[in-house]
Amino acid sequence: MKTEIVASLKSIETENYLDRVFYRPIGFKIAKALIGTGITPNMITILSLFVGSVAGVLWYFPYSLTFAVVGILSLIVANIMDCVDGQLARLTGIKSEIGRILDGFAGDFWFLLIYIAFAHRLNVQFDTWLFWLAALLMAISHLNQAAITDYYKTLHLFFISKEKGKEFESSERIRARIATMPAGVNRFFSRFYLIYTLSQEKQTPEVQKYLAALKEKYGEDIPEDVRLAFRTKSRQLLPMIDMMTFNGLSGILFLSVLLNAVWIYLVWVIVILNIVNKIIRLRHEKMCKSLG
Repeated sequence: MKTEIVASLKSIETENYLDRVFYRPIGFKIAKALIGTGITPNMITILSLFVGSVAGVLWYFPYSLTFAVVGILSLIVANIMDCVDGQLARLTGIKSEIGRILDGFAGDFWFLLIYIAFAHRLNVQFDTWLFWLAALLMAISHLNQAAITDYYKTLHLFFISKEKGKEFESSERIRARIATMPAGVNRFFSRFYLIYTLSQEKQTPEVQKYLAALKEKYGEDIPEDVRLAFRTKSRQLLPMIDMMTFNGLSGILFLSVLLNAVWIYLVWVIVILNIVNKIIRLRHEKMCKSLG
């Protein structure tokens, strides 16, 4: 069973503790049960959009302990579903370009509705429209933090093996693929994914230099000792990076909602996590420069 669960993960190295002991095991059991039913990973992702949205809708209204708890449970269930879609895709081999993009969009959509709800609650509580600006800053901060988290974790997978690192793509490669795509949904969403990747690359210049040097020296066959050297240093940063994942956010989020003090979460995202984000990027850039 443990071997099967590990096989359903992107990599045990990039999974944080809560995922390993709670979300992923539950996701694995559900994914196993769905094999052969005709239910696809994309169906699960789309359903998770609606389940996770319940939190934002309920938290828009004045404080209610029932609404607070139901909203928390909806996000927990939605995050389990987020695990299910990826694990089902890896267990069945049913993967698609649109699936990866939708998977990232789902979590961002939950939090967008939550930030609108929080801005409304704070606006009513303190009678100032400035919290709408704060919510906008919180959303921008969240998107940037999520992008960096996704980039560093996917980069780590790239250094595990070619198979694990398939999802790590350069903007150049994505642009070339878009050029061969027919007009349609995949091409439409892939253009947004290109913009997303370009923003990640712009914030990580030393990573780009390091990757370019490796490609020039080794082509597509990076030696195992080079891969291991990168992962050894990268693993040291993963605990800090995990602070900007769903699990890192949810603890403060749930506490803020239960206490009816959603401003705590606002400060956490805008101040604390932006500082963490800056420290991580500086340390990661320094790491890549030393490896190069």
